[in-house]
Amino acid sequence: MADRSVSMQKIVNMNEIKKILEESKVIALVGFSPKKDRPSNMVGRYLMDAGYTVIPVNPGQTEILGKKCYSSLSEIPEKVDIVDIFRKSEDVVPIVEEAIAIGAHVIWMQLDVVNERACTLAEEAGLAVIMDRCIKIDHNNLF
Repeated sequence: MADRSVSMQKIVNMNEIKKILEESKVIALVGFSPKKDRPSNMVGRYLMDAGYTVIPVNPGQTEILGKKCYSSLSEIPEKVDIVDIFRKSEDVVPIVEEAIAIGAHVIWMQLDVVNERACTLAEEAGLAVIMDRCIKIDHNNLF
């Protein structure tokens, strides 16, 4: 996602979310579980089927759904557009700090993941923030 003209506040406007989803190609999924019944696995599979490059990030795994799994965002060798976070709210700040360091464009905190400090850090660094929303639900509703 090269264009950063999207509002840099917590995004709830569906037109802005649609623009992010249209312009983004690479999604790092932090907390990706190899278990098929886990929400992160369902979302990862959905995003892959929708044509996104999904990069699993989970320090306890080496591969998920046939994709190399990284233990941290900083290990990912390619540019990341969206960092989609499936972690407890209290664990989000270091992930956001790392997302800023690798030059990600968007922080997406999944349903029930809310961290105002992380949101502020990301916004101050120029990242768009979507919080307490499911990327799969929003994508499915928009496309």
